[in-house]
Amino acid sequence: MSTFTQTPANTSTNAFPALQLEVRDATESDLPAIQAIYAHHVLHGVASFEETPPSIDDLHGRLASVLSHGLPYMVAEIDGAIAGYCYATPYRPRAAYRNTIEDSIYIDDAFRGRGIGRVLLKALIERCETGPWRQMVAVIADGGSGGSLSLHRSLGFEMAGTLKAVGFKHGRWLDTTLMQRALGVGDKALPEDWPD
Repeated sequence: MSTFTQTPANTSTNAFPALQLEVRDATESDLPAIQAIYAHHVLHGVASFEETPPSIDDLHGRLASVLSHGLPYMVAEIDGAIAGYCYATPYRPRAAYRNTIEDSIYIDDAFRGRGIGRVLLKALIERCETGPWRQMVAVIADGGSGGSLSLHRSLGFEMAGTLKAVGFKHGRWLDTTLMQRALGVGDKALPEDWPD
């Protein structure tokens, strides 16, 4: 568990007071708040290509799946309220992808623009670097219009490419941008599970 004091994203206007932000592992008791945050993104945004918000029961299964892979699932908490969450999942199910993971970050709309996404992504990267994973991939919809591209770029992700019109949501075609960053030594050494 980590505690941060997060300064406002736009300090010139002092639009937001400094935040006492705690990043910690998610628990099942956080799932109602996580479900509410995610449902907003599903219904009103394009960060997720789901069109129907999953239930809390669905999210129980998803949390269990993330944890079964030894991957982190974390929340940002401010004064007892869940302000956002993040997790990593296997990038693809086939064995050769076992050292590559994908990140996901969602912020409560009431807390957007305060730097919480950066704190969460940084914590996620640091946690994942303690495991066997060597690459982290971000799949960002709609050109990162919500700031995802700049957030990921600021933490070492590089552009890998764009898939054109692969999604259709809210009456329009959506591209996805792929970004990638190395974790730990990346491809500078063989994976630990490589046979001798």
